[in-house]
Amino acid sequence: MAHIVVLGTGGTISSRTGTDGAAVASDSAEVLVGAVEAGRGHTVEPVDLLRVNSFNLDLADLRTIADAVRDQLARKDVGGVVITHGTDTIEETAVLLDLVHDDDRPVVLTGAQIAPDQDGADGGRNLGQAITVAAAPESRGLGVLVSFAGEVFAARGVRKLHTLRPQPYVAQDAGPIGRLVQGELRYAARPVRPAPLPRPTARFDQTRVETLVLYPGARPDLLNELVRQGVPGVVLAGTGAGNLNRPYVEAVRAAVSAGTVVALSTRVPHGPIAPLYGCGGGADALRAGAVAVRGLPYTQARMLLALLLSHFPPAEAAARLQRF
Repeated sequence: MAHIVVLGTGGTISSRTGTDGAAVASDSAEVLVGAVEAGRGHTVEPVDLLRVNSFNLDLADLRTIADAVRDQLARKDVGGVVITHGTDTIEETAVLLDLVHDDDRPVVLTGAQIAPDQDGADGGRNLGQAITVAAAPESRGLGVLVSFAGEVFAARGVRKLHTLRPQPYVAQDAGPIGRLVQGELRYAARPVRPAPLPRPTARFDQTRVETLVLYPGARPDLLNELVRQGVPGVVLAGTGAGNLNRPYVEAVRAAVSAGTVVALSTRVPHGPIAPLYGCGGGADALRAGAVAVRGLPYTQARMLLALLLSHFPPAEAAARLQRF
């Protein structure tokens, strides 16, 4: 029997529909835990942390969650932590937590696609499954996980790919590492995790990293303006395997010369960055000084770069990003 702490942060799983027809995060962690089927064989402790829909979270909120996880895992009686979270930005919070996670005990994020006061509500089922995952001895050493609709994903590489389906998540270069089959947890793979990075500090809250998405006819004016403003990091979600265009490549070269760290990712849901093309393609972007981020969607690449820039000067952050 394990003692599991459930940290409530809001999201659809805690939302109620108002008179205007719009759902807003409302239910406490205690209410969420109380709605889960009894008889799990584990003790569960609800803790209210935040109560917001995840599209309103900022970097300070993510640090608050990271600090709360650290504080709970400082307790010897805690066997694992579950975080209820809005589905929109689970991928960002999950990867930040995983980047700094230095404990054998699992941290599991979950949520809901349908609010509890609507037909087909899925939050209670998802929370019950997440508690099972967090309590399982097999989950130890796997880092931070996302448990949703009977599937378990490693934090790194997970992303939301559908707005409304009961299972909205995929992994960038693989599938789920585990599944719950009739209540039994089965793992098929173990994630490879680099050494943990330093934990976020108050400086992380204000570390500005912006994301720009490439498209036909994209002009680098916004990149140039971010550099002019002194933004320390930019993530470019290129087309295909990380392609830009000729004007953008020149802007990348100027940005890097000015001290801005430019991370190169892709807007494509699956597949790696690859320096296949010149004439403004990915090969030229890397030669201009962009750093390819492999294995993470651009949303998670932003979290990694923000964490690095909050601890290290740009040149060192870029070097660490290159080795990640």
